[in-house]
Amino acid sequence: MSNVVDGTGAVRRIEVLDEVSPDDVRDVTVLLEEAARVDGQQAVSEHGRLQLRGGRREGVRHLLLHEIDDEGDDEGGRVLAGYAQLEETDPVEAPAAELVVHPAHRGRGHGRALGGALLAASGKRLRMWAHGGHPAARHLAQVLGLTLFRELRQMRRSLADLALGEPVLPVGVTVRTFRPGGDDAAWLAANAAAFAHHPEQGSLTQRDLDDRMGQDWFDPRGFFLAVRQEPDGERIIGFHWTKVHAAERLGEVYALGVVPGAQGGGLGKALTAIGLRHLAAAGLPTAMLYVDADNIPAVTVYERLGFTTYETDLMYRTET
Repeated sequence: MSNVVDGTGAVRRIEVLDEVSPDDVRDVTVLLEEAARVDGQQAVSEHGRLQLRGGRREGVRHLLLHEIDDEGDDEGGRVLAGYAQLEETDPVEAPAAELVVHPAHRGRGHGRALGGALLAASGKRLRMWAHGGHPAARHLAQVLGLTLFRELRQMRRSLADLALGEPVLPVGVTVRTFRPGGDDAAWLAANAAAFAHHPEQGSLTQRDLDDRMGQDWFDPRGFFLAVRQEPDGERIIGFHWTKVHAAERLGEVYALGVVPGAQGGGLGKALTAIGLRHLAAAGLPTAMLYVDADNIPAVTVYERLGFTTYETDLMYRTET
């Protein structure tokens, strides 16, 4: 932790923490909400916001940047001006980060200071998200010497004119909804298999699943499992977990996966249709999803289903 005087004469202090206190969680949440209101885009992903709460998490660190009017008085004039999160759980890739500066405290070098602190904390081996691809975030990445290497698209389509044929499931496959507590371990195994190439999704743990099941939006009626009976019992071979953003009246293809060995037989298309029909039946006007821009087969499938690119998240990294 160190103090630096910025160009306005205020003192800037950055703390690097393994665990955030309840008071700081509250302050960071307020900062994130205000930034999202101004920017029209969350600066920290849902995964990152969940990791902010619930105590210490292995491999996750939090950076809190405070402005202090009087260097000798931490209690008076101490304002949370910025937040960053660093996750070092991927065994192969560089640590991943997200950061945000309060709209009222921008233009004072805080973003660059947080970026520099992230580089130092990660040993100058860093990946950093710029959600929405805002120009200021792109500029910061360039200032920090990071280069673009990943593009995540948010795609949307109207549900008002949903005209999908009756889903056709492979022989021997049925679809039912998720049973909290009963399907947890089997779904986590299926998710890990389906997303073995995608560490962010494939590495979800029971704690991550519990975090999501504890949210107001969670509804097992919109969590569909494709199952097949095998000699040793039922096996989950695919799933479509939908999510409803009630305030925005927006449905999401939250997690859609098919395990290896069950791919290529039309199960993914059938599960997509089942989930979209569910969201349309709930009266939601629009559906959205996220997909990597370089996943051409998936992008092509979604475009054929009527999805178009709505906005783009960019990830930058240090040279490797």
